[in-house]
Amino acid sequence: MKLSKVILREIGMKMKNPFVTGSGKEDERRLIIVEAHSEQGIGYGEVSALSAPYYTEETTQTSWYVLKEFLLPLAFKEEWDKPVQLAELLEQVRRHHMAKAGLEGAVWDLYARENNTSLISLLNGKSRAVPSGVSVGIYPDLDQLVEVVGDYLELGYQRIKIKIKPGWDKKPLQALREKYGNFPLMVDANASYTLADANRLKRLDRFGLMMIEQPLAQDDIIDHAKLQQVIGTPICLDESIESVAQARKAIELGSCQIINIKIARVGGLRQALLIHQLCQEREVPVWCGGMLESGVGRAHALALSSLPGFSLPGDISASARYWEEDIITPEVTLSEDGYIELPTGPGLGFKVKRDLLEEYTVRKEEFVN
Repeated sequence: MKLSKVILREIGMKMKNPFVTGSGKEDERRLIIVEAHSEQGIGYGEVSALSAPYYTEETTQTSWYVLKEFLLPLAFKEEWDKPVQLAELLEQVRRHHMAKAGLEGAVWDLYARENNTSLISLLNGKSRAVPSGVSVGIYPDLDQLVEVVGDYLELGYQRIKIKIKPGWDKKPLQALREKYGNFPLMVDANASYTLADANRLKRLDRFGLMMIEQPLAQDDIIDHAKLQQVIGTPICLDESIESVAQARKAIELGSCQIINIKIARVGGLRQALLIHQLCQEREVPVWCGGMLESGVGRAHALALSSLPGFSLPGDISASARYWEEDIITPEVTLSEDGYIELPTGPGLGFKVKRDLLEEYTVRKEEFVN
């Protein structure tokens, strides 16, 4: 492949409602859209790092710098033919997974378009529709949380995830179970607890949760293995899994029973595919996590979720969950039975609304090869 130029855009998308977790709040989403240009067309990727380094060490600002100073020069200078080869080339730069994922994703989209095929077909995806779950942040009071969850259940979402932290765990779960009974429910702690909280977390077993996501530190797999021996609820790892090597170690140690694969967190589609393959071989269920993406990042996640190992509803919700107007058309929508139909067109299968992209752009820089 030959890139003629790459355009980086930082966009600002106002969220319908602030999204609150145990580590911070997002009310305007700053994202980097990567445009990979060739003589044949344009491919789109997304850098979904947050504005502040609370989920990982990466931010919108650091990702822009690393793309500009290191990743783009590598992509222009070295020879490569396929997206997988570019991903291997970018491994010369340590970490900065989200910056890598944005560039690699744009090239995957471009490569699929140049070959007149969908990204789903290119990844050997099998599904025509994927089950959708929704992630609900921390609310000021229980009544508001219960009302919001009820709205999402009425919309048909197949799984509800709520954020928890010390002091906000037992009460919201009890309120939801008392109001709505035994629906598919999980929790995400975003590394808010320590092993000293094992008894507190064990008390959540009685709520019949699908899983508890990342209860302990983001760089830990040892204590997660100890915790899983104490609690009955399956542990799902998120922040702790940034590569196929880490996934293998976590599985072998018994640190988790489920893995959340986020394209951005693991550094791109190539690494996500390797983790998916490993988990299929070890019979570990996976699902696709979300990063409050625009439609571009959401489209990449949908393509990945079409693979057979993604047996659990992911965090890929409808565009209207977060945005008044998304930057893709058609927007991602939810069927009455809680599924998202997958696109069939070339590349990502969606068109980017160029006028809206320009409107949302707050910073733009062009790099010519």
